[in-house]
Amino acid sequence: MEIRICESPLALGQSAARQAAAILRGAIRENGRARLVLSTGASQFETIAALAAEDVDWSKVEMFHLDEYVGLPDTHPASFRKYLRERFLANIKIGAYHLVDGDPACIPALSAELRSAPIDLGLIGIGQNGHIAFNDPPADFASEEAYIVVDLDEACKAQQVSEGWFATNADVPKQAITMTVRQILKCRRIISCVPHDVKAQAVRDTVFGEKSPKVPATALKSHADWTLCLDRASAALILRDA
Repeated sequence: MEIRICESPLALGQSAARQAAAILRGAIRENGRARLVLSTGASQFETIAALAAEDVDWSKVEMFHLDEYVGLPDTHPASFRKYLRERFLANIKIGAYHLVDGDPACIPALSAELRSAPIDLGLIGIGQNGHIAFNDPPADFASEEAYIVVDLDEACKAQQVSEGWFATNADVPKQAITMTVRQILKCRRIISCVPHDVKAQAVRDTVFGEKSPKVPATALKSHADWTLCLDRASAALILRDA
């Protein structure tokens, strides 16, 4: 695990994007293409914008994403399909992409595409409750599936409300489709961009805690090549307690 602390969310996003772009360019040189998994949410705004501006031959990149609410139309402001189309795909000419539909019927075909070749890089955020993708605590660390349907916990719903995606917890869909923990860990390299003070406790629990489904992000510590990118606010508790 490498921990990188930047001065601001903007600096974090730029630093992570440079590293991600270098990984993608390296995969293209070695294999003729690169395969990428992207996370979404307010904490990823700066990273997504900076990555789209990087010098990468996007025509040789294939993108997947992590999760989507069950039953949410892609016209809804909280839809992650909408997020990625507007914030990333509209700004580059990508070779191929695969978005998680809000219908669980998409899982078999999407899983087959994902597992057709190794994933070179996963940009995997960490939620306020320690979730990765929508694997809320206690997360399923055992599933061998690529994607599963999960129930969202109240802390996860509250985060979506606090970020402005929904008006109340009751408006958040009860379920989501998510990439599983074991599938995330199959990415050859992982970068987690985790800015803002609301993530400080989750960061502390991840860095100092034992691997546990109660803090799903602790699973990332078992990965051989994981970079945790923080800003001063999200790093505050680990700097205090180090």
